[in-house]
Amino acid sequence: MDPDRHRPNFFAGPYLDRRAELREAADWLAAAREDPSTLYVVSRGTMQLLTVQPEPHIAFIRGDHPLVRAADESQLVLLGWFRGVRSVLIDLGPISATNEEPELLPNARFEELRPLANVLPEDEGGLAAYARAMAVWRARHRYCGVCASPLVPERAGHVMRCLRCGHESFPRIDPAIIVLVADGDRALLGRQASWPAGRYSTIAGFVEPGESLEDAVIRETLEETGVRVRTVNYHSSQPWPFPSSLMVGFHATADSGQPVQVTHELEHARWFTREELLKGPPLLPPSQSISYRLITTWLRHPSVALDPEGG
Repeated sequence: MDPDRHRPNFFAGPYLDRRAELREAADWLAAAREDPSTLYVVSRGTMQLLTVQPEPHIAFIRGDHPLVRAADESQLVLLGWFRGVRSVLIDLGPISATNEEPELLPNARFEELRPLANVLPEDEGGLAAYARAMAVWRARHRYCGVCASPLVPERAGHVMRCLRCGHESFPRIDPAIIVLVADGDRALLGRQASWPAGRYSTIAGFVEPGESLEDAVIRETLEETGVRVRTVNYHSSQPWPFPSSLMVGFHATADSGQPVQVTHELEHARWFTREELLKGPPLLPPSQSISYRLITTWLRHPSVALDPEGG
């Protein structure tokens, strides 16, 4: 049995009390502004305001900051209660190419989350990922998909409503499967051409309409590698805000001896023995990714591919 099977993945877990019922309150913004303990997270396009020295952290600002006083309600999103304190996103939108970003806090600047995610405190990584996902969704839903009219934010920023036809858009995520396929003592890994030299990872792909998660595991593995999966066992999931995926992780088994036939989706794929992976010839995915966890769990507990409870 995997002893840490129920441990949350990075970007997940109980880092936030969302208090979704308060999004319905007409005075949510007044309450946030009047509360001196409210913390504001600032996004600029896909970037967050972070301090990077001496260690990376979210650069929270408070209600007395000029940016908060100048912010319009349409820029604000109630995220929830973080470390017991109300937290609100200020979504500034992308910066103009002709304008220079002013310094908002000493030693703070806008940074992309991905390269810094694994060095942020875990709870701050989750909050930053949530804020990034909300900012990306808002940027991509400015106009109605029904009548093309402008949308306005409602319910504390969690709904975009059409001014003309009343159609409502809610935050979207894209479900994707990610799977470690095992054949006895071997694991199936592939790589994309854009990755660092030598990096291999588990097989992944988006779920299609009318398809179950298990169906997607079988289809994606066959499409990308030519390998037919026999059994599929759920492991865990991970929000992945690059840009807006939910990665649903599995261990699976395949019949022994199947050859790998790579399609255009991968540059290369092959079977790796446990000994090869333990010695380290392939460069594995970043440690905060669910892919890394699927691989290392299988290395420590090979029976999980057959039975998630290790029976």
